[in-house]
Amino acid sequence: MSQRGRLICASPIDGRVVCERPLAGEAEIARALERARAAQPAWQRTPLAERAACCGAFVDAFVARRDEIAREITLQMGRPIAASGGEVDGLAERARAMIELAPEALADVVPEPRPGFRRFIRRGPLGLVLTIAPWNYPYLTAVNSIVPALLAGNVVVLRHSAQTPLCAERFAEAFAAAGPPDGAFQVLHAGHAETERLVASAAVDFVAFTGSVEAGRRIQSAVRRRFAGIGLELGGKDPGYVRADADLEHAVANLMEGAFFNSGQSCCGIERIYVARERFADFIEASVEAVRALRLGNPLDPETTLGPLVRASAADWVRGQVAEAVGAGARGLIDPSGFHEARADGPYLAPQILVDVDHRMRVMREESFGPVVGVMPVSGDDEAVALMNDSDFGLTASVFTRDAEAALAIGSRIETGTFFMNRCDYLDPALAWTGVKDSGRGCALSRLGFDQLTRPKSFHLQELA
Repeated sequence: MSQRGRLICASPIDGRVVCERPLAGEAEIARALERARAAQPAWQRTPLAERAACCGAFVDAFVARRDEIAREITLQMGRPIAASGGEVDGLAERARAMIELAPEALADVVPEPRPGFRRFIRRGPLGLVLTIAPWNYPYLTAVNSIVPALLAGNVVVLRHSAQTPLCAERFAEAFAAAGPPDGAFQVLHAGHAETERLVASAAVDFVAFTGSVEAGRRIQSAVRRRFAGIGLELGGKDPGYVRADADLEHAVANLMEGAFFNSGQSCCGIERIYVARERFADFIEASVEAVRALRLGNPLDPETTLGPLVRASAADWVRGQVAEAVGAGARGLIDPSGFHEARADGPYLAPQILVDVDHRMRVMREESFGPVVGVMPVSGDDEAVALMNDSDFGLTASVFTRDAEAALAIGSRIETGTFFMNRCDYLDPALAWTGVKDSGRGCALSRLGFDQLTRPKSFHLQELA
């Protein structure tokens, strides 16, 4: 939160202040943009191999502080400490994958030869990329745009969530150790009004935003009067489908982790599940057993597997969805009294599986972003596909089956950015990360992720005799 020109990060663990920082004013923001614009030409002229080496040195400096960074993630947003180190590892995986892809992705595109002519398309940087990152995966979401933008010759300004300001600073420290030109990578702690002015600034050539649908609409509105590029990773209501031929043990393990990891605060987390009617009872029985085994508590305890939500208001949102669904006929299968840390208010919320749900209920249509999942029986593939597509969102979708051809046929019908078979809630850096409908626009990761961060320039040279 921000208060009288200051950013105050309070931990969801116990409400204690983790850190306070002054918010950037207009003069500081103007200086940062000026420094970035001044640094960009020299960074663009730096050979790609040197830019890649700099990004590699950033990864090395970052990973060297793994334990410290993992603990800070837990303190700032509440993820269990046992899982926080995985985000450091994930950043390294993605960054190194993009470094490896860069020479191919940024290479000249050369058409078929034509006598007397030399023709090619060269990808150049856009200029200044503004990355606006969220708190739920504070490093993984940010690295998706930061590293490929720098590899392509852009400069970057990072504005991180007020809930995770230390993450922005750790990015800055690791890049300072890597040694890019002064101003090529900068961090700003900025309030909402200042951030919207940043987005609208003529100095910014591209905005990479991860967050809510409503905030995404504001970002899009702020750039509509000029021709800046924009990438939006927004909400999700990601479905899973368990076919009659699925390996049930495998499906339960993956879907319950997909639903409850990070306390359900994942853009591509599983929020609704459809199960072949003949497997429904067995799936529910095994899922309830798996969820009852979760341990809700202080996320600094290595034994904790379910931490608090990021703030009390987020937990209240989920409580409201659950209460409304139960009032409309749904049944909750998890007794909250089995989780001693759970409270009727505050951020500590027991996990819940809901049955007897339908798509008239908000819990099956609106993003929950918390530890709850609704499960419905279906008659077969056609009904499952219809329900999976009955959503304003389309980030990922998962099918659990032993029949790969059936999965491919289903996948071709699903309105989604990523389709999984026998897994969920994962980003492969070699594949495009994108969404449809209200899940956003643009593409990150993979070779295609460089396209939105570069501008093609055609060279058409005629040779004279």
